[in-house]
Amino acid sequence: MALKDKIEFTTSFFGLGHHSLMWATFNPNGLTLFLEEDPKWIQTVLNTAPVLKAVHVKYRAQLQQAVELLTTYRVEPVCGASKAYVRGNTRRRLALTGLPDVVYAKEWDMIMIDAPKGYYAEAPCRMGEIYSAGVMARNRKGSGVTHVFLHDVDRRVEKMYAEEFLCKKYLKDGTGRLWHFEIPPAGNGTTADRFC
Repeated sequence: MALKDKIEFTTSFFGLGHHSLMWATFNPNGLTLFLEEDPKWIQTVLNTAPVLKAVHVKYRAQLQQAVELLTTYRVEPVCGASKAYVRGNTRRRLALTGLPDVVYAKEWDMIMIDAPKGYYAEAPCRMGEIYSAGVMARNRKGSGVTHVFLHDVDRRVEKMYAEEFLCKKYLKDGTGRLWHFEIPPAGNGTTADRFC
């Protein structure tokens, strides 16, 4: 049996692009799911690559809210980063609560954050995606780490949120505008109020 026949990864991508078919091809036996904000773009990509699994999602946070959301997070009472959750978490404005059920049901081996846009004040931004990826990685019950890749770390907000929720100590590598984190699950009994 070939090595590719033995590997099954669960991979979630915030963003659908020209590279999506390549990423899905790397994971022939596993689930690769693309979460995209633009329904017209989904249709365009699926017309040329109908084998991809892509769903439309709506993001709540705008770039202009980045500082306020981080400040609010820091002053809200928390139950500890290891006890945080995403699905149905109306107390945390950063939590992505409107994603498809499969996103919450799976333990993701890899999460790639390359969307939403986040480059003008009213644009949806990646704050919630970064926070939610950090929570999902720490809530992993299975063995191993969750690999989180964050694109556009040259931008102030992406870098600030990565340092808050993905943590420099888990940063394994980076090149250009891309950082790679390996985030372990939270240990039993961890009660830290912050992620890092």
